[in-house]
Amino acid sequence: MFRIFFLLIVIVFIASCSSHTSKEQQAHALQLAAEQYHKPAPEWLKSATIYQINTRQFTPQGTLQAAQEQLPRLKDLGIDVVWLMPIHPIGEVKRKGSLGSPYAVKDYFEVNPEIGTKEDLKGFIEQAHSMGMYVILDWVANHTAWDNVIKEANPDWYIRDFKGDNIPTLWFDWTDIIDLDFSNLELQDYMVKAMTYWVEEFGVDGYRCDAAGLVPNAFWGRVSYELNQIKPVFMLAEWEGPQFYEHGFDATYAWSWWQTMHNIALGKAKANAFNAYYAWNDGYYPDRAMRLMYTSNHDANAWEATQFEAFGEALNAAIALSVISEGIPMIYNGQEAGNNKRLEFFERDPIHWQTHPIGDLYRSLFALKKSNSALWNGKWGARMMPIHNDNSENILSFVRANERDKVVAIFNLSAQTQQVKLLDHALYTGTYKTFSTGNVKSLNTDTELSLEPWEYLILVQP
Repeated sequence: MFRIFFLLIVIVFIASCSSHTSKEQQAHALQLAAEQYHKPAPEWLKSATIYQINTRQFTPQGTLQAAQEQLPRLKDLGIDVVWLMPIHPIGEVKRKGSLGSPYAVKDYFEVNPEIGTKEDLKGFIEQAHSMGMYVILDWVANHTAWDNVIKEANPDWYIRDFKGDNIPTLWFDWTDIIDLDFSNLELQDYMVKAMTYWVEEFGVDGYRCDAAGLVPNAFWGRVSYELNQIKPVFMLAEWEGPQFYEHGFDATYAWSWWQTMHNIALGKAKANAFNAYYAWNDGYYPDRAMRLMYTSNHDANAWEATQFEAFGEALNAAIALSVISEGIPMIYNGQEAGNNKRLEFFERDPIHWQTHPIGDLYRSLFALKKSNSALWNGKWGARMMPIHNDNSENILSFVRANERDKVVAIFNLSAQTQQVKLLDHALYTGTYKTFSTGNVKSLNTDTELSLEPWEYLILVQP
């Protein structure tokens, strides 16, 4: 319905132009309309979970074929969307390490032979689709490798300094890449063509857009519009801010959520530090917005901390909160196996796979999310309402409820045992089942709770 409405606006806009309007002007008018494109998220995202694959480290072989064999395990874990880190050939000029960074792209239309072939990618996607799963690619639009195939033929597609030299992104140590100039419309056309190619020819279901805030939003609106003419796609911005939802994105990162939880786990902040995050998320972002919730990803794991270093004894609480609070939850490969090392980024460093309680925790939380409509994503889920309590410095308590389902959550986000009494009685009184044990628990106006360090209660209305 929205697409029809959007196209009518565009048609009226173009028709209002003079009869002498050139085709080029009409095309420009369509582009201007598409730049402000905001769209409904694909229906299949309503209770979706995301799994990030670092193909190089995901299996002993480090290939797409080997990764494909793991899809049944991911399905059993409760995964709906598989995110593949950049699949393209990696630049050799100024390469970091012996294998280089997947984010230094040499050719947007090819597959890195290190991980396989185009046929291998097709096989991976077809297998995922046959299992009811979706596949998104990591797309690096802001920059390329120094030796990208477009560089020599199109030098004006790149930003240059006052000396006329190509430059990496300023203020970072990204010395293996150089920045593209998105004021060049030919570059934009090329990038749209490249992103369209993988959707049309391979059935890709969307993109995680790297460094999205360093690329003009107008481009993202345009490319999202173009892709959604093919089929509904999922667009995830690696950035924070509500403006992205007006330019074709369905989800943005929740960096500030991760940092807040990290500070609490280290004793640098209290539970009420989350008030700012959730207040901004509720009031500053559109109702349909989804935020990417995670306790690890490739950047955090490689450069900052493993999940254990980041959260310590608070890890299980952090994982639970990332799944049941507002947002779309993500798991980075190896977390479910209790991976306790920072994976090498420029070399092979395969994950050691084993059965681990964290895998069971994620599996049970994902199952709860799918079965309980109050916990669904974006516009499909219930608003997260705070339940005020008499120990807000240490206890985070909230409810998510709709006509069908209700979940009450109480988290002790401290390293000490805490006593708490809930206020806002109308929000929580009732009889529930405890998520972890299935035991019946009643909450009333006189209920007082004692929670061990980092203990949490997830109570589900039967």
